[in-house]
Amino acid sequence: MNTLIDNLNWRYATKKFDTTKRLKEDDLTTLLEVLRLAPSAYGLQPFKVLVIDNPSIREQLKSKSYGQPQITDASHLIVLCSYLDVKDSHIDEHILNTATTRGIDANLLVGYGDFMKRTINNFDSEQKLVWNGKQVYLALGQLIHAAAQMHVDAAPMEGFDPLGYDEVLNLKAQNLHATVVCALGYRSEDDATQHFKKVRKAKSTIIEII
Repeated sequence: MNTLIDNLNWRYATKKFDTTKRLKEDDLTTLLEVLRLAPSAYGLQPFKVLVIDNPSIREQLKSKSYGQPQITDASHLIVLCSYLDVKDSHIDEHILNTATTRGIDANLLVGYGDFMKRTINNFDSEQKLVWNGKQVYLALGQLIHAAAQMHVDAAPMEGFDPLGYDEVLNLKAQNLHATVVCALGYRSEDDATQHFKKVRKAKSTIIEII
């Protein structure tokens, strides 16, 4: 039996959560650490993770999410935000963090930092936002995978008004933009979607070995 594949078959985008069940604090801590450890280009992590616990704020976000109940009914709501801009100071901080963590002279990494700056500064504002968003989706994939392994239900959601979220959470002032949302918790017994067969393309049509 392949437990990994079994768990990925078990998971689905949960439509209705059990409002009486909450994640254990240790499980939430683990899932947030998964997000922190997620891969990103250059290891730069141009994003921020917001855990929305305030019921009033979640109600406001629900109105910006076309009334979808997962926003308020899930145990926890995660909003993954991209940086609007990656600045030279972000790269300098990353270089210093790398040097400190690995116990090396930061001066040895100046060339690498300059390379990152040249690459990223060559992007216009829209390209930066798209590039940063790709890093967010790498983290989202890690989160969904880990949640499945822990049998925590997850509902990744793009069906919301990003600018509305930005306004409610005052994100623009923080150089942030709401990119994707993930509700976490436990499925309700009444969620009929859990009984649907998973629909995916056949292996032969999606995977080719060349």
